[in-house]
Amino acid sequence: MASKGIKDQVAIVGMGCTPFGEHWDKSVDDMLIEASSEAYADAGIAQDDVDAYWFGTLGSGVSGLTLSRALKIDYKPVTRVENMCATGSEAFRNACYAVASGAYDLVAAIGVEKLKDNGMSGLVGAPLPSDGTRPELTAPAMFSLLAPAYAKKYGVDEAEMKDVLTRIAWKNHYNGARNPRAQFRKEVSKEKICNAPLIAGQLGIFDCSGVSDGSAMAIICRAEDAHKYTDKPLYVKALAFAAGPAAGPIDPDYDYTTFNEVSASVADAYAQADITDPRAEIAMAEVHDCFTPTELVLMEDLGFAERGLGWKEVLAGTFDLDGELPINPDGGLKSFGHPIGASGLRMLFECWLQLRQEAPDDRQIRSVTEDGKTLGMTHNLGGAPGECVSFVSIVGSELG
Repeated sequence: MASKGIKDQVAIVGMGCTPFGEHWDKSVDDMLIEASSEAYADAGIAQDDVDAYWFGTLGSGVSGLTLSRALKIDYKPVTRVENMCATGSEAFRNACYAVASGAYDLVAAIGVEKLKDNGMSGLVGAPLPSDGTRPELTAPAMFSLLAPAYAKKYGVDEAEMKDVLTRIAWKNHYNGARNPRAQFRKEVSKEKICNAPLIAGQLGIFDCSGVSDGSAMAIICRAEDAHKYTDKPLYVKALAFAAGPAAGPIDPDYDYTTFNEVSASVADAYAQADITDPRAEIAMAEVHDCFTPTELVLMEDLGFAERGLGWKEVLAGTFDLDGELPINPDGGLKSFGHPIGASGLRMLFECWLQLRQEAPDDRQIRSVTEDGKTLGMTHNLGGAPGECVSFVSIVGSELG
């Protein structure tokens, strides 16, 4: 049974987002305070106005005390959530449902991660018990399997595939260079990307997302109350989350050219939001480009390109900032950075700017300002090909 959805019942009325990067001079507390202060100011509220918090982090704290201690929250509910790299989205989803249920009037979803000086400088987490059959591969190695599998299935030769992956990285660095909050703020030439040292398989340094610190927050209320706080709210049209059976690595039919969890979650999201032609109806999308072949495969899983033709759309510029459907206009995980607990909310922050027409002129999407499109998507996944969770949200600047 598909979810019933909460279309137009809930609205975002304020957001905050720190710059992402190597914040050696900032603690987890500092970043939480920075993101929350901006969000409170954006919504025109005081911290005491918030009824409850949903706090997402993978490894930068345990329990709600991590947030309540930093912000000096006085005896309010603070729920700490984690869902791998989709942790920030999980915080947002739960906060929205709490408002839609009528339990609270005004809530906050906030995520944070500090990866650069945690002693590991990368993904954190204790090893989990298993039966010993899971492959001991790094994240780049696991996602590198997508590229040769896709190339073989759809007849793309190795040189063409390299060009496709290079163009995805080039696009996202181009977008990030125009974003003062991004971790990497310089354009990178295709030649430099193509010739970068290899990390795993066909993936080079520029095919991998940044390891970074950062925080982001959203303030959420019922849709009928939104104009108490802002004259330009974003209304939640769909929230979809799917966890698969994690059978990919041992399933002989899994071919590493799709994320079944993504296909399931996006179908649910489109049904909730009454979207029948996503490429035509959606103005922009923030997707989980942890590695360049991930973005390629997602273009097809999300319905933005036909199966086996996504690589041609990438080369044609369909998903460029000035293309038919801009993907990751803020630079994505690749250029903006990927502090695990904050990434899902950072994606929503870009929708907040773009759909309210508040993005800088050099990256404001034309289909919003000129064509009147009002919908944005975020896609956030956690895990690995064949064994992941997937979240899709659709938000819009108009009711109905």
